[in-house]
Amino acid sequence: MDTCPPEKLSRWRRIERGCIAALKAVVYALMGVACLSVLVMIGTVCADVILRLPWINRSFIGAYDIVRICGALTLAAALPYTTAVKGHVAIEYFFHKLNRTSRIVVDSLMRLLSIALFGFLGWHSILYGLEMFRPPQRVSQTLQIPLFWVPLVIGMCCFVVVLVVMFHLLYPRRELIKP
Repeated sequence: MDTCPPEKLSRWRRIERGCIAALKAVVYALMGVACLSVLVMIGTVCADVILRLPWINRSFIGAYDIVRICGALTLAAALPYTTAVKGHVAIEYFFHKLNRTSRIVVDSLMRLLSIALFGFLGWHSILYGLEMFRPPQRVSQTLQIPLFWVPLVIGMCCFVVVLVVMFHLLYPRRELIKP
């Protein structure tokens, strides 16, 4: 049996650790984007409510656009972190009724299905964003902000979810991020 020399093995381990660290950094950065988007939504809604008070009697022009864009960014950017900490809803009751081998098979199939689904969503989100970039560009209703970048960010987030699910498939007993 042919084995790798120790220096080559350690190089691959360094590359592996580097890739995992980069994935963690991207997941944390996207979580920061999600948190910032929630703060912007809260600030926008609060400002809109305050400006509508009877003695001010104004409106926050573009509040709907800002909240809509930030809502989409929040959902998309929070997906990789939620997947990394395994925070999705699972049907544990039925899953634990299976024997160990069946659980491994079902879990692997679900992860492969997730990879296919999020890969498909990511690819089509990017195609949709590129389609929105073509003239005439689609813009938001009141602020006229170009919207092509929102599906591109959503697609990128879906591809990060694919990488997180692949990590969980390759290292089933390891956690990418501890909750």
